[in-house]
Amino acid sequence: MIGISKLYCGTVEPSDALRYGRSSDRLPSHLLQFSKDKRPVVVWNITKRCNLKCIHCYAHANNSPDTNELSTHEGKVLLDDLAQFGVPVVLFSGGEPLARPDLPELAEYAVAKGMRAVISTNGTLITPDIAKQLKNIGLSYVGISLDGTEQINDQFRGIQGAFQKAMKGIENCQAAGIKVGLRFTINKLNVQEIPAIFDLMEEKQIPRVCFYHLVYAGRGSDLIKHDLIHQETRQVVRQIMDRTKNLHDKGLAKEVLTVDNHADGPFIYLQLLTENPERAANVLDLLKMNEGNNSGHGIGCISWDGTVHADQFWRHYSFGNIRHTPFSQLWTKNPDPLLNQLKEKKKYVTGRCATCRWLDICGGNFRVRAEAVTGDIWAFDPACYLTDEEIQ
Repeated sequence: MIGISKLYCGTVEPSDALRYGRSSDRLPSHLLQFSKDKRPVVVWNITKRCNLKCIHCYAHANNSPDTNELSTHEGKVLLDDLAQFGVPVVLFSGGEPLARPDLPELAEYAVAKGMRAVISTNGTLITPDIAKQLKNIGLSYVGISLDGTEQINDQFRGIQGAFQKAMKGIENCQAAGIKVGLRFTINKLNVQEIPAIFDLMEEKQIPRVCFYHLVYAGRGSDLIKHDLIHQETRQVVRQIMDRTKNLHDKGLAKEVLTVDNHADGPFIYLQLLTENPERAANVLDLLKMNEGNNSGHGIGCISWDGTVHADQFWRHYSFGNIRHTPFSQLWTKNPDPLLNQLKEKKKYVTGRCATCRWLDICGGNFRVRAEAVTGDIWAFDPACYLTDEEIQ
């Protein structure tokens, strides 16, 4: 994640992370990306089932029950292991996590074990009673996916009425006192909706938004032809920066992040070099702490059937199954060469990534995109939009 509001608008300084010793067990959630020990944030896709039919779903979710899901008991055994391992955050996802009736029980168990529990949801199933229940169990955050205003969002979700139900879910979370934010996946089919998302944040007093760059995985692979070209991506990131600054200048405390393209970090730094050199130096320090992409190191994924992946987009490659070996052991004592290479991937990337001046800051970006386009895990990420001059 690249915090636009943190970096560009100065809502976070290097000293903020240093004050906590940069230890993940002490850092507040908004500073976790700057931890030095990189205990993994774990995405647990607790179900493949979903009530919507999103055209860009990385998990190929559908509305059919899956008989191979981890049971409630197996889930609690998993959470015991994650807590003992020192995992700071468990992100419950899917499919649609609320399609699983025991989600509140599992999230409550995670909180009781000392971890932060957040959910990634389409929001359509969040009734007032569900929102109150999630608040009572100590859920830290609800991220609700919207990919535009009503017509565009419903086209993406494959179900008419999804937008209105998601908005009701947002209202129910706010009424219950739960922090709620938006998740938006950028592509050519909805890029014109970004200003409307900012307007919605301001109108509905939504404190957070994450803009996701497209990753070519699951049904998202079918959208490669609709991904932005490099110049368009630059313009979009600049637009997000400007709209974030506008909110900041109005005194509105909004957290704006971009996700899944770590070229955004150097891009922001280079923009600041001409606008605010003093701020640019602080941004560079924060980017060094962030370390860029952390798939297989600072982030991991567990699927509904217990398989372990480098992140939620790596479903075609598993490092084992928690039904046979605890996650903590699979993550730290795994002979799989790919997992160990991902932890030190700067040694293995090739092409323009290998010689890029920003490699320590970007971390080689997304290997899944490189593999999807070239067939080579270690080739350069085709979504990197920095010019040859900027990376030399």
